[in-house]
Amino acid sequence: MIDGKIKVLQMLDRYGSVSAVAAQMSYTPSAVSYQLRQLAEQLGVKLIEPAGRGVKLTAAARTVLRHTALMQTQWEQMRSELAATSEDFSGLFTLCGFSTAATHLLPHATVTLRDRHPGLRVRVVEAEPVHCFELLEAEEADLALVMVTADTPSQGDERFDQQLLLDDPLDLVVPANHPLTQREKVTLADAALEPWSIGTPGGAYHKLTVAACVAAGFTPIIAHQADEWETGAALVAQGLAVMLMPRLGGIHTRWPVTRIRLSGEPAPARRIMAATRKGGGDHPLVAQALDLIKASASNLFADDFPPFARLHDQGAFE
Repeated sequence: MIDGKIKVLQMLDRYGSVSAVAAQMSYTPSAVSYQLRQLAEQLGVKLIEPAGRGVKLTAAARTVLRHTALMQTQWEQMRSELAATSEDFSGLFTLCGFSTAATHLLPHATVTLRDRHPGLRVRVVEAEPVHCFELLEAEEADLALVMVTADTPSQGDERFDQQLLLDDPLDLVVPANHPLTQREKVTLADAALEPWSIGTPGGAYHKLTVAACVAAGFTPIIAHQADEWETGAALVAQGLAVMLMPRLGGIHTRWPVTRIRLSGEPAPARRIMAATRKGGGDHPLVAQALDLIKASASNLFADDFPPFARLHDQGAFE
């Protein structure tokens, strides 16, 4: 709906340089500069000005971006209201989410939506949380399940509607015969001197583990890096490390490891959010998908660890 040249301006605001925008949009830097010049000529204002070796946005550019955000919100609200007048949906509806959500929460919603609406094509895209937001903004996804990290947009970000879906507790995974398995209560700080297996630096799992440990008052001793739960569990089973695993994560029973429910105030957990573009939270397909996702989450936690997860049911996005 928004002119492509304005999208280039939005990307420049986010990434800060013409070369970065070019890389993100698969353009050449000259093509990015040309579109910005065209937009400036079309609006009759100056949009960028030199700043050191780069550029910065002018006050006029900020005005353009502010009104663009309002138009995008109104567009999504209009689409939601029009969709509410129909009972038969068609076209493409895309759900995206990080790996655990894509595994445990999205498949049931996908097949149910497909069965309810034979004319609808429902697609699942597995992606890291930051990329999920990028897919939303590019209109390549309609609903995203993301976990909160330092790099994800704040809940006040004007581009998105976000709703807290659930808190997914973090369990400590240790070798089956580890001394901590004999304690009645274990806090994350009790594992401060252990060697740790965490994810690749820059990845969501790495950030999640480090942030939880720092919040508990220590920096983890990183002995190994593994992004897959199975790899981490194999290392733990051999006594090479301990690791954190979200309650939604699964471990194959072949590994002799023990999951320990952590205590503490608060006990470590990751926050899982549902997000749409601003104004898109009232779309009936989004509402149906969220109901199905919440049911899947409730069933998973009810089967495994009923007292240790809270499912949030806030209705409309806030």
